[in-house]
Amino acid sequence: MKLFRSLQHLIPFVLIALAFSCSPKTEEPVVGLIAEKAMVVSAHPLASEVGSTILKNGGNAVDAAIAVHFALAVVYPEAGNIGGGGFFVIRDKDANYHSLDFRERGPLKSHQDMYLDETGEVIERKSTKGHLASGVPGAVDGMVKAYDKLGSLPWEDLLQPAIDLAEKGFVLSPDEAAKFNRAVENFQTYSSIDPVQFTGKAWEAGDTLIQNQLAETLKRIRDDKREGFYGGATADFIVAEMERGGGIISLEDLESYESTWREPLIGNYKDYKIITMGPPSSGGLIILQMLGTMEDYAVSNKKESYADYIHLKTEMERRVYADRAAYMADTDYYPVPVADLLNKDYLKERFLTFDPEKATASASIKEGKLLSMSEETTHFSVVDEMGNAVSCTTTLNGGMGSSVVVDGAGFILNNEMDDFSIKPGHPNMFGVLGGEANKIEPGKRMLSSMTPTIIEKDGELFMVVGTPGGSTIPTSVFQVIVNVIEFGMGMQEAVNQKRFHSQWQPEVISYEKGAMDESLESALTAKGHVFAERGGIGRVDAILKLPDGRLEGGADPRGMDTAVGF
Repeated sequence: MKLFRSLQHLIPFVLIALAFSCSPKTEEPVVGLIAEKAMVVSAHPLASEVGSTILKNGGNAVDAAIAVHFALAVVYPEAGNIGGGGFFVIRDKDANYHSLDFRERGPLKSHQDMYLDETGEVIERKSTKGHLASGVPGAVDGMVKAYDKLGSLPWEDLLQPAIDLAEKGFVLSPDEAAKFNRAVENFQTYSSIDPVQFTGKAWEAGDTLIQNQLAETLKRIRDDKREGFYGGATADFIVAEMERGGGIISLEDLESYESTWREPLIGNYKDYKIITMGPPSSGGLIILQMLGTMEDYAVSNKKESYADYIHLKTEMERRVYADRAAYMADTDYYPVPVADLLNKDYLKERFLTFDPEKATASASIKEGKLLSMSEETTHFSVVDEMGNAVSCTTTLNGGMGSSVVVDGAGFILNNEMDDFSIKPGHPNMFGVLGGEANKIEPGKRMLSSMTPTIIEKDGELFMVVGTPGGSTIPTSVFQVIVNVIEFGMGMQEAVNQKRFHSQWQPEVISYEKGAMDESLESALTAKGHVFAERGGIGRVDAILKLPDGRLEGGADPRGMDTAVGF
């Protein structure tokens, strides 16, 4: 395939990223792909190439982001999607800020007890697999909204690369083939009709995946924009799928869905301006709370001080995730006290119980007393040569979402309903506890951890960053920001570092294999922490603007993530 072959020049850059150590501080700097004018960093090399081509053809960063999004729906179906939703954070060339909420919504027939049995207990897997797990998709409406406000190239030019990839197919890597093979049983169990485009064979590396139904759906979106998904044949396919599988998304749900332009959440950390996503994303609030708290402490990644930084970070995480459970939700349905949660005096009050030498028991941590009260996702970052920047995180929630493929339309539906609080105090699939604020209500957007973020320094673009990873998203973004601003790393080096994650519950520090050496473990154990090794935490895709104006891409070596620039 011509487009796939054109990526061979990128392989050395990917291998460089994979080869470097991810210890707390690498001895030699790791340098990512450098571009003079523009760059795209996404989870898949074909999607990054699509975005770069759009930029070369005169498109702006929003055009490229839309094209990348639709390409990811084809080549990265475990998370890239038209059956899910997400958030855009955009800084235009005139330094105006925009944030677009295209998060999924609860269907009109959804209700607070829909995942509970007659005794009030949670029914296992009902909120994570099958037709009832899906919220009303927002991705297509979001792409149209972004295009209508900020796009420049013809709409059809942004859809055609994804259509070509779906019709002609793309070559599977060993990891991609293995993921599809692992997904076969769930697809056959939870889809109403066997999606043979995914399940019709045992996949091997080098096979070509062709998705003709998805190609036809993308053509309808190309030709009719929003109506090509929320009306006509595609809407009929979705409703028929719901009826066969016992789901509750209706034609009225589809027709009434609207993505929403919201005021970006803006804060400051030292000399930097942080532009991020506000509710119904909790991620922006979490990183601003953490940065606002850390501003009063000196941190270092030197070996003798690293344990103190990890301890400080963990103590901040426990407090902000307790706040998340109590106070964060869709602002259209719950009065999230954003200003109070970011109030400097409130953050200091929350940290009065911090002991530099001892871990605070999570059981003793509750949400703060307000001073005034009136893993699957994907991310991509884009900067164009005109100075526009886009940070976009989009998701199906779990890998392959609800495992429901819409027959006739060829795309996977999300399992985003699990991000509601399906029962107060019951953890979701990422172990995050929920409360009354995030209860299920018809038309409501479920709380998210997605954290697309743009950073300025001295009024100029500095960084575009984000990641997938469920509840680990805000802490991964936080760590990369700290790696660059406080520890002096370049973009690729900051992305490569091994990561740690903690939240309010469970009371444990999760860490990637190789992140914890004997001395670090000993120092943290002495402070009372317990640990759990796990696989990769997040897949950060980021761009750093260098002092000379060039761009450095940070493509996460934990996946096939790729930076393409020119």
